[in-house]
Amino acid sequence: MLENNTGIFWHRRDLRISDNHGLFLANTECEAVIPVFIFDLTILNELEKEDARVTFIHDTISELRDKYEVLGNQLEVYFGNSVELIPQILNQFNAKKLFFNKDYEPNALKRDNAIVKMCEENKISVSATKDHVIFEENEVLKDDGLPYTVFTPYMNKWKKAMTASVFQSFKSEQTIKPRKFEKNQLISLKEMRFERNAEISFPEKKIPVSILKNYHATRDLPYLKGTSRLSIHLRFGTLSIRKLGQIAWESNEKYFNELVWRDFYSMIIFHFPDTVNNAFKKNYEFIPWLNNEDNFKKWCEGKTGYPIVDAGMRELNETGFMHNRVRMVVASFLCKHLLIDWKWGERYFAKKLLDFDLSSNIGGWQWAASSGCDAVPYFRIFNPTSQHQKFDPNSEYVKKWVSEYGTSDYPEPMVEHSFARNRAIETYKNELNKDK
Repeated sequence: MLENNTGIFWHRRDLRISDNHGLFLANTECEAVIPVFIFDLTILNELEKEDARVTFIHDTISELRDKYEVLGNQLEVYFGNSVELIPQILNQFNAKKLFFNKDYEPNALKRDNAIVKMCEENKISVSATKDHVIFEENEVLKDDGLPYTVFTPYMNKWKKAMTASVFQSFKSEQTIKPRKFEKNQLISLKEMRFERNAEISFPEKKIPVSILKNYHATRDLPYLKGTSRLSIHLRFGTLSIRKLGQIAWESNEKYFNELVWRDFYSMIIFHFPDTVNNAFKKNYEFIPWLNNEDNFKKWCEGKTGYPIVDAGMRELNETGFMHNRVRMVVASFLCKHLLIDWKWGERYFAKKLLDFDLSSNIGGWQWAASSGCDAVPYFRIFNPTSQHQKFDPNSEYVKKWVSEYGTSDYPEPMVEHSFARNRAIETYKNELNKDK
């Protein structure tokens, strides 16, 4: 048994030692801290056995264990249901304190609330800390105390609240206390019934300052390496949002604003959790989608006959990444040109994207479907041909991903743009005007 002033720090979406708020707090409050990570079955059971994100997490956990070992500690890794395991872990180490950084998604909150309740019943203190975002929950609200649902006024209030302290680093790496432990082996992917995905490579964690400085000029050009590609590291917390925020603030306002969007969508899902499955704008809930399964299959496979759409989908399927400008085009095409429910596309992205983040994915898809907060008007419909011409004028991006482009093997467009545009506008208009 360890001494009574022992705390458990539970890593979740913060897979790093440096600048980790909850870890810093644990080490400053406790004489001994046991860092833990749980491969949670409730999440893993939803994934395919070759899901590249599991490979990424497993590799990251292996690296994290090595870093802890250098500092004289050991990351204890478990496999199972978090709600069941946390009480067992607390008991295993005779720990009276539990620390973790907050998650704002509905299922995570349900899990965390169950664990907090259990801890309270057993006189275990719990510290849940802000680390995943810059401003959380009720820190940026309208003057009437309600959450913002429009981005620009939210951003203005957000920036007004911003001071140098919001980027202040927590020196958590310097607070790690060595402890005695029995060295054990990390559970393998195979033991968890997963297989290593060796076909997908992961973006590096290094912040590309030169790209950030030119972001405003390159962000919409998919044929260039003009975006940071750091989204997977923000998603899993291998990179501190405070560190990136500080550098972004000093480098490029356009890029910095994208980080504010991230906070915005995180808080939308926190305040409006039903938007995971329902339209934010209630009168958009009953759009009569066509939901043609053959058309959806062509979209998924990148065989729509629209080169920019097909290139995006093939990039996604092959790499787990899609350029943000192209994400907007392919999402608009699915919802407006094909009149397929945004939820179908959102779930496909959730399955394929390495950087899948529920709040941003829901926000982006509802934006494209015009059903979300501060969404594009329903009558604004991307023309995939003009988007191709404007943002990939020499077809460099298209040619990279669509090998048969320009040959007789490439299919004709599955639906004519003007027809699809008019059909979508009429469909939306008829539904939205029903009760007027």
